[in-house]
Amino acid sequence: MKQAFPFAAIVGQDDMKLALLLVAVDRSIGGVMVFGDRGTGKSTAVRSLASLLPPMAVVSGCRFNCDPMAPASSCANLCEVRHESGTPPPSESMAVPVVDLPLGATEDRVVGALDLERALTRGEKGFEPGLLARAHRGFLYIDEVNLLEDHLVDLLLDVATSGENIVEREGLSVRHPARFVLVGSGNPEEGELRPQLLDRFGLSVEVKTPANLADRVEILRRCDAFERDREAFTASWAGQNLATGDLIEASRGRLGQVTISDAILETLAKLCIAMGADGLRGELTLMRASRAAAALADEPEVTLDHVRRVAAMALRHRLRRNVLDDSGSTARIDRAIAEVLGS
Repeated sequence: MKQAFPFAAIVGQDDMKLALLLVAVDRSIGGVMVFGDRGTGKSTAVRSLASLLPPMAVVSGCRFNCDPMAPASSCANLCEVRHESGTPPPSESMAVPVVDLPLGATEDRVVGALDLERALTRGEKGFEPGLLARAHRGFLYIDEVNLLEDHLVDLLLDVATSGENIVEREGLSVRHPARFVLVGSGNPEEGELRPQLLDRFGLSVEVKTPANLADRVEILRRCDAFERDREAFTASWAGQNLATGDLIEASRGRLGQVTISDAILETLAKLCIAMGADGLRGELTLMRASRAAAALADEPEVTLDHVRRVAAMALRHRLRRNVLDDSGSTARIDRAIAEVLGS
Protein backbone atom coordinates (compact mmCIF):
# COMPACT_ATOMS: atom_id res chain seq x y z
CA MET A 1 0.00 0.00 0.00
CA LYS A 2 1.32 3.43 -0.94
CA GLN A 3 2.41 5.42 2.09
CA ALA A 4 0.09 8.35 2.79
CA PHE A 5 1.30 11.86 3.60
CA PRO A 6 0.99 12.39 7.39
CA PHE A 7 -2.25 14.15 8.34
CA ALA A 8 -0.47 16.23 10.98
CA ALA A 9 2.00 17.54 8.39
CA ILE A 10 -0.65 19.18 6.19
CA VAL A 11 -0.13 22.95 6.22
CA GLY A 12 -3.21 25.13 6.81
CA GLN A 13 -6.63 24.04 5.43
CA ASP A 14 -7.99 24.09 8.99
CA ASP A 15 -11.67 23.81 7.98
CA MET A 16 -11.05 20.72 5.88
CA LYS A 17 -9.04 19.02 8.62
CA LEU A 18 -11.65 19.90 11.26
CA ALA A 19 -14.48 18.52 9.12
CA LEU A 20 -12.66 15.21 8.68
CA LEU A 21 -11.96 14.99 12.41
CA LEU A 22 -15.61 15.71 13.23
CA VAL A 23 -16.94 12.86 11.07
CA ALA A 24 -14.23 10.57 12.45
CA VAL A 25 -15.53 11.31 15.97
CA ASP A 26 -19.24 11.03 15.07
CA ARG A 27 -20.10 9.06 11.94
CA SER A 28 -23.78 10.08 12.21
CA ILE A 29 -22.84 13.59 11.05
CA GLY A 30 -22.63 12.16 7.54
CA GLY A 31 -19.99 12.67 4.92
CA VAL A 32 -17.75 15.56 3.94
CA MET A 33 -17.72 17.36 0.61
CA VAL A 34 -14.54 19.31 -0.14
CA PHE A 35 -14.71 21.92 -2.90
CA GLY A 36 -11.61 23.69 -4.09
CA ASP A 37 -8.89 24.34 -6.60
CA ARG A 38 -6.70 21.57 -7.92
CA GLY A 39 -3.57 20.87 -5.91
CA THR A 40 -4.86 22.16 -2.58
CA GLY A 41 -4.42 18.91 -0.66
CA LYS A 42 -8.02 17.63 -0.82
CA SER A 43 -7.28 14.01 -1.69
CA THR A 44 -4.08 14.05 0.37
CA ALA A 45 -6.00 14.90 3.54
CA VAL A 46 -8.67 12.26 2.95
CA ARG A 47 -6.20 9.48 2.22
CA SER A 48 -4.08 10.39 5.23
CA LEU A 49 -7.12 10.11 7.50
CA ALA A 50 -6.81 6.32 7.64
CA SER A 51 -3.48 6.54 9.45
CA LEU A 52 -5.15 8.39 12.35
CA LEU A 53 -8.03 6.06 13.07
CA PRO A 54 -7.79 3.31 15.70
CA PRO A 55 -8.14 -0.22 14.27
CA MET A 56 -11.53 -1.94 14.36
CA ALA A 57 -12.54 -5.52 15.15
CA VAL A 58 -14.00 -7.57 12.29
CA VAL A 59 -15.21 -11.14 11.87
CA SER A 60 -12.28 -13.30 10.74
CA GLY A 61 -12.67 -14.23 7.10
CA CYS A 62 -15.60 -11.88 6.52
CA ARG A 63 -15.49 -9.94 3.26
CA PHE A 64 -17.97 -7.34 4.54
CA ASN A 65 -16.03 -6.04 7.58
CA CYS A 66 -18.78 -7.24 9.91
CA ASP A 67 -18.68 -6.34 13.61
CA PRO A 68 -18.05 -9.54 15.65
CA MET A 69 -20.60 -8.37 18.22
CA ALA A 70 -23.32 -7.97 15.58
CA PRO A 71 -22.44 -9.96 12.47
CA ALA A 72 -24.78 -9.78 9.50
CA SER A 73 -26.35 -12.89 8.02
CA SER A 74 -24.09 -12.35 5.00
CA CYS A 75 -21.15 -13.59 7.11
CA ALA A 76 -22.58 -17.07 7.35
CA ASN A 77 -24.33 -17.17 3.98
CA LEU A 78 -21.72 -15.53 1.74
CA CYS A 79 -18.41 -15.76 3.60
CA GLU A 80 -19.05 -19.21 5.08
CA VAL A 81 -18.01 -18.02 8.54
CA ARG A 82 -18.99 -20.74 10.99
CA HIS A 83 -19.27 -20.52 14.76
CA GLU A 84 -21.33 -22.08 17.52
CA SER A 85 -24.75 -20.64 18.15
CA GLY A 86 -24.83 -18.11 20.99
CA THR A 87 -21.12 -17.36 20.83
CA PRO A 88 -19.47 -14.50 18.91
CA PRO A 89 -17.58 -15.50 15.77
CA PRO A 90 -13.77 -15.44 15.68
CA SER A 91 -12.45 -11.92 15.18
CA GLU A 92 -9.36 -10.05 14.10
CA SER A 93 -8.22 -6.42 13.98
CA MET A 94 -7.91 -4.36 10.82
CA ALA A 95 -7.32 -0.74 9.82
CA VAL A 96 -10.45 1.31 9.17
CA PRO A 97 -10.91 1.17 5.37
CA VAL A 98 -10.68 4.27 3.23
CA VAL A 99 -11.80 3.02 -0.18
CA ASP A 100 -11.38 4.96 -3.43
CA LEU A 101 -14.25 4.89 -5.92
CA PRO A 102 -12.73 5.68 -9.34
CA LEU A 103 -14.82 7.73 -11.77
CA GLY A 104 -14.53 5.03 -14.42
CA ALA A 105 -15.65 2.19 -12.15
CA THR A 106 -18.31 -0.14 -13.52
CA GLU A 107 -21.48 -0.83 -11.60
CA ASP A 108 -20.37 -4.44 -10.99
CA ARG A 109 -17.12 -3.25 -9.44
CA VAL A 110 -19.03 -0.91 -7.13
CA VAL A 111 -21.87 -3.16 -5.96
CA GLY A 112 -20.37 -6.60 -6.57
CA ALA A 113 -20.97 -9.33 -9.13
CA LEU A 114 -21.10 -13.05 -9.80
CA ASP A 115 -17.96 -14.91 -8.65
CA LEU A 116 -16.95 -16.34 -12.03
CA GLU A 117 -14.09 -18.45 -10.68
CA ARG A 118 -16.37 -20.23 -8.25
CA ALA A 119 -19.04 -20.67 -10.91
CA LEU A 120 -16.59 -22.18 -13.41
CA THR A 121 -14.54 -24.37 -11.05
CA ARG A 122 -17.23 -25.54 -8.64
CA GLY A 123 -20.40 -25.02 -10.62
CA GLU A 124 -21.85 -22.90 -7.80
CA LYS A 125 -23.30 -19.43 -7.79
CA GLY A 126 -21.20 -17.17 -5.60
CA PHE A 127 -20.93 -13.47 -4.91
CA GLU A 128 -17.79 -11.35 -5.35
CA PRO A 129 -18.17 -8.26 -3.12
CA GLY A 130 -17.55 -4.81 -4.59
CA LEU A 131 -16.23 -1.51 -3.30
CA LEU A 132 -19.32 -0.87 -1.16
CA ALA A 133 -18.63 -4.05 0.83
CA ARG A 134 -14.99 -3.05 1.33
CA ALA A 135 -16.05 0.41 2.57
CA HIS A 136 -18.52 -0.90 5.17
CA ARG A 137 -17.78 0.67 8.59
CA GLY A 138 -15.18 2.91 6.95
CA PHE A 139 -14.92 5.70 4.42
CA LEU A 140 -15.80 5.77 0.72
CA TYR A 141 -13.81 8.47 -1.09
CA ILE A 142 -14.76 9.86 -4.50
CA ASP A 143 -12.36 12.31 -6.11
CA GLU A 144 -14.02 14.68 -8.61
CA VAL A 145 -17.41 13.47 -7.35
CA ASN A 146 -19.19 16.12 -9.44
CA LEU A 147 -18.09 14.16 -12.55
CA LEU A 148 -19.57 10.87 -11.34
CA GLU A 149 -21.96 9.20 -13.78
CA ASP A 150 -25.66 9.60 -13.02
CA HIS A 151 -26.41 5.88 -12.63
CA LEU A 152 -23.68 5.57 -9.98
CA VAL A 153 -25.04 8.66 -8.21
CA ASP A 154 -28.49 7.04 -8.06
CA LEU A 155 -26.94 3.84 -6.74
CA LEU A 156 -25.03 5.68 -4.00
CA LEU A 157 -28.16 7.58 -2.99
CA ASP A 158 -30.06 4.32 -2.51
CA VAL A 159 -27.30 2.74 -0.43
CA ALA A 160 -26.65 5.88 1.61
CA THR A 161 -30.34 6.04 2.49
CA SER A 162 -30.83 2.39 3.42
CA GLY A 163 -27.36 1.45 4.68
CA GLU A 164 -27.72 -1.76 2.69
CA ASN A 165 -26.52 -2.87 -0.73
CA ILE A 166 -28.92 -5.06 -2.71
CA VAL A 167 -27.55 -6.90 -5.74
CA GLU A 168 -29.57 -8.79 -8.34
CA ARG A 169 -27.21 -10.47 -10.81
CA GLU A 170 -27.46 -13.60 -13.01
CA GLY A 171 -29.90 -15.35 -10.72
CA LEU A 172 -28.17 -14.09 -7.57
CA SER A 173 -30.07 -12.13 -4.97
CA VAL A 174 -27.74 -10.71 -2.32
CA ARG A 175 -28.06 -8.04 0.33
CA HIS A 176 -25.37 -6.96 2.75
CA PRO A 177 -24.76 -3.98 5.07
CA ALA A 178 -22.98 -1.01 3.51
CA ARG A 179 -22.76 1.82 6.03
CA PHE A 180 -19.89 4.18 5.37
CA VAL A 181 -18.94 7.84 5.61
CA LEU A 182 -19.05 9.36 2.14
CA VAL A 183 -16.20 11.76 1.41
CA GLY A 184 -16.03 13.60 -1.88
CA SER A 185 -13.85 16.26 -3.46
CA GLY A 186 -14.29 18.33 -6.56
CA ASN A 187 -13.62 21.53 -8.44
CA PRO A 188 -16.83 23.60 -8.87
CA GLU A 189 -15.54 24.91 -12.19
CA GLU A 190 -15.76 21.39 -13.67
CA GLY A 191 -19.47 20.91 -13.03
CA GLU A 192 -22.09 21.10 -10.30
CA LEU A 193 -23.02 18.25 -8.01
CA ARG A 194 -26.58 16.94 -8.14
CA PRO A 195 -28.55 18.44 -5.20
CA GLN A 196 -29.81 15.02 -4.08
CA LEU A 197 -26.26 13.74 -3.62
CA LEU A 198 -24.93 17.00 -2.18
CA ASP A 199 -27.61 16.84 0.51
CA ARG A 200 -26.21 13.46 1.62
CA PHE A 201 -22.95 15.09 2.71
CA GLY A 202 -23.20 16.25 6.29
CA LEU A 203 -20.48 18.89 5.97
CA SER A 204 -19.17 20.96 3.09
CA VAL A 205 -15.94 22.95 3.09
CA GLU A 206 -14.16 25.16 0.61
CA VAL A 207 -10.39 25.08 0.26
CA LYS A 208 -8.30 27.63 -1.56
CA THR A 209 -4.72 27.89 -2.73
CA PRO A 210 -2.70 29.42 0.15
CA ALA A 211 -2.00 33.11 -0.42
CA ASN A 212 0.55 33.41 2.37
CA LEU A 213 4.15 33.20 1.14
CA ALA A 214 5.44 31.46 4.27
CA ASP A 215 2.75 28.76 4.01
CA ARG A 216 3.55 28.08 0.35
CA VAL A 217 7.26 27.76 1.09
CA GLU A 218 6.56 25.41 4.01
CA ILE A 219 4.32 23.24 1.79
CA LEU A 220 7.13 22.98 -0.77
CA ARG A 221 9.63 22.08 1.94
CA ARG A 222 7.45 19.31 3.40
CA CYS A 223 6.43 17.87 0.03
CA ASP A 224 10.07 17.74 -1.04
CA ALA A 225 11.11 16.01 2.18
CA PHE A 226 8.29 13.46 1.79
CA GLU A 227 9.20 12.67 -1.80
CA ARG A 228 12.91 12.27 -0.97
CA ASP A 229 12.46 9.91 1.98
CA ARG A 230 8.89 8.91 2.78
CA GLU A 231 9.74 6.67 5.71
CA ALA A 232 11.93 9.22 7.49
CA PHE A 233 9.43 12.04 6.94
CA THR A 234 6.51 9.92 8.15
CA ALA A 235 8.50 8.85 11.21
CA SER A 236 9.25 12.50 12.06
CA TRP A 237 5.50 13.22 12.22
CA ALA A 238 4.48 9.93 13.84
CA GLY A 239 4.20 11.46 17.31
CA GLN A 240 1.78 14.20 16.25
CA ASN A 241 -0.21 11.76 14.13
CA LEU A 242 -0.49 9.40 17.09
CA ALA A 243 -1.63 12.25 19.35
CA THR A 244 -4.36 13.17 16.86
CA GLY A 245 -5.47 9.54 16.68
CA ASP A 246 -5.62 9.38 20.48
CA LEU A 247 -7.69 12.59 20.47
CA ILE A 248 -10.21 11.02 18.08
CA GLU A 249 -10.54 7.90 20.24
CA ALA A 250 -10.89 9.92 23.45
CA SER A 251 -13.45 12.24 21.84
CA ARG A 252 -15.53 9.26 20.75
CA GLY A 253 -15.55 8.04 24.33
CA ARG A 254 -16.81 11.33 25.79
CA LEU A 255 -19.21 12.21 22.96
CA GLY A 256 -22.18 10.66 24.78
CA GLN A 257 -21.56 12.81 27.86
CA VAL A 258 -21.59 16.15 26.00
CA THR A 259 -24.82 18.03 26.74
CA ILE A 260 -26.65 20.58 24.64
CA SER A 261 -29.13 22.99 26.20
CA ASP A 262 -32.57 23.97 24.90
CA ALA A 263 -31.26 27.51 24.42
CA ILE A 264 -28.56 26.24 22.05
CA LEU A 265 -31.09 24.07 20.19
CA GLU A 266 -33.28 27.14 19.73
CA THR A 267 -30.30 29.05 18.40
CA LEU A 268 -29.59 26.29 15.87
CA ALA A 269 -33.15 26.48 14.60
CA LYS A 270 -33.03 30.30 14.38
CA LEU A 271 -29.80 30.10 12.42
CA CYS A 272 -31.25 27.64 9.91
CA ILE A 273 -34.37 29.78 9.51
CA ALA A 274 -32.25 32.89 8.96
CA MET A 275 -30.25 31.11 6.29
CA GLY A 276 -33.29 29.62 4.58
CA ALA A 277 -31.84 26.13 4.80
CA ASP A 278 -33.92 23.45 3.09
CA GLY A 279 -35.40 20.75 5.32
CA LEU A 280 -34.45 19.87 8.89
CA ARG A 281 -31.28 17.96 8.06
CA GLY A 282 -29.35 21.21 8.59
CA GLU A 283 -30.37 21.49 12.26
CA LEU A 284 -29.61 17.83 12.91
CA THR A 285 -26.20 18.02 11.27
CA LEU A 286 -25.38 21.29 13.03
CA MET A 287 -26.34 19.76 16.39
CA ARG A 288 -24.19 16.66 15.86
CA ALA A 289 -21.23 18.64 14.51
CA SER A 290 -21.38 21.09 17.43
CA ARG A 291 -21.43 18.21 19.91
CA ALA A 292 -18.47 16.55 18.19
CA ALA A 293 -16.59 19.87 18.26
CA ALA A 294 -17.19 20.11 22.01
CA ALA A 295 -15.95 16.53 22.46
CA LEU A 296 -12.78 17.32 20.50
CA ALA A 297 -12.21 20.34 22.75
CA ASP A 298 -12.84 18.17 25.85
CA GLU A 299 -15.67 20.43 26.97
CA PRO A 300 -18.79 19.02 28.66
CA GLU A 301 -21.38 21.28 27.03
CA VAL A 302 -22.00 22.75 23.59
CA THR A 303 -21.52 26.51 23.51
CA LEU A 304 -22.06 29.22 20.92
CA ASP A 305 -18.36 29.07 20.10
CA HIS A 306 -18.74 25.45 18.97
CA VAL A 307 -21.80 26.34 16.91
CA ARG A 308 -20.02 29.28 15.32
CA ARG A 309 -17.05 27.08 14.42
CA VAL A 310 -19.07 24.49 12.50
CA ALA A 311 -22.10 26.45 11.24
CA ALA A 312 -20.72 27.34 7.81
CA MET A 313 -19.58 23.80 6.99
CA ALA A 314 -22.89 22.30 8.13
CA LEU A 315 -25.14 24.72 6.23
CA ARG A 316 -23.24 26.17 3.24
CA HIS A 317 -24.54 23.53 0.83
CA ARG A 318 -28.12 23.66 2.13
CA LEU A 319 -28.97 27.25 1.22
CA ARG A 320 -31.86 27.97 -1.10
CA ARG A 321 -30.98 29.90 -4.21
CA ASN A 322 -32.00 33.54 -3.86
CA VAL A 323 -32.31 35.36 -7.18
CA LEU A 324 -32.47 38.69 -5.34
CA ASP A 325 -29.21 38.08 -3.49
CA ASP A 326 -26.20 37.57 -5.74
CA SER A 327 -23.73 37.25 -2.86
CA GLY A 328 -22.00 33.90 -2.47
CA SER A 329 -23.05 31.23 0.02
CA THR A 330 -20.13 32.03 2.33
CA ALA A 331 -21.11 35.71 2.52
CA ARG A 332 -24.75 34.82 3.22
CA ILE A 333 -23.72 32.42 5.98
CA ASP A 334 -21.38 34.96 7.58
CA ARG A 335 -24.17 37.53 7.54
CA ALA A 336 -26.68 35.13 9.14
CA ILE A 337 -24.18 34.03 11.80
CA ALA A 338 -23.51 37.67 12.70
CA GLU A 339 -27.23 38.36 12.97
CA VAL A 340 -28.12 35.31 15.07
CA LEU A 341 -24.96 34.60 17.06
CA GLY A 342 -23.33 38.00 17.14
CA SER A 343 -19.80 38.82 16.04
